[in-house]
Amino acid sequence: MADQYPLNIGSLRSQVNLTLHTHHAARIWLGRQQNDGKHGIPGLAGFCQKINQIDRGSAQDDPYSDWWMILIQEKIQESDNGLKAIDSRLDDVMAQLPKTLEVGENLSIQPMKLPLYLSNPLAFKAVYLLTGYDEVVRRVLLAQHVGMIGRRDGEAWIDEGAHLLRSLFGLAQQFRYSGATRDDFAANNARAEQAREMYARFDAIPQDILEGTRRSEFAPVIRRNQPAATEPDDLAEDDFHEGEE
Repeated sequence: MADQYPLNIGSLRSQVNLTLHTHHAARIWLGRQQNDGKHGIPGLAGFCQKINQIDRGSAQDDPYSDWWMILIQEKIQESDNGLKAIDSRLDDVMAQLPKTLEVGENLSIQPMKLPLYLSNPLAFKAVYLLTGYDEVVRRVLLAQHVGMIGRRDGEAWIDEGAHLLRSLFGLAQQFRYSGATRDDFAANNARAEQAREMYARFDAIPQDILEGTRRSEFAPVIRRNQPAATEPDDLAEDDFHEGEE
């Protein structure tokens, strides 16, 4: 029997909120604007915008977008391993506390709260890194407070964690939409040549990525029937928003 009730179901939505307890993590989130002779430092918000551009390029069959998605996924894993290594050191340090001393978790009395609207899994993975860094900073400051490590060691570990995230964000900022598709490379036309020139300072794109046999597990479905963007700015609009309480 035919369905007498036509379906009219809207898009799925979920509410995601980020809470940060340290100024160090908040600075990583915000980045730094270029001014007074100081170069700008990309923050997590800028990283998420770049990830959206890469995602759109990947959906339009740009092999360089697919390549950058793989590079960023690998860099995220590398950064996660680095934060876990710092965390392991903190475990060793805090294990030396007297057994009769109980030390609670180090939390801000007025944390920074942000609603997140992210449209890409790699953006979420970067947020997970930031929350991991926030926890590392809290643990380092606590270890300093109870006299388990000195100020210099604490600052070095905090800076080490910040470098891991900023290195990831810096990698994403090097991405440029090539404007070429795999069909262009197969035809070896002007668009393909222009894309190669754009990425001339990098190593040659791996052949399996160029052919499309290797893509990130988070890569979007390729939509070849959509008109391709002609300029990088065509991919600049993003689905990312931020707010603060």
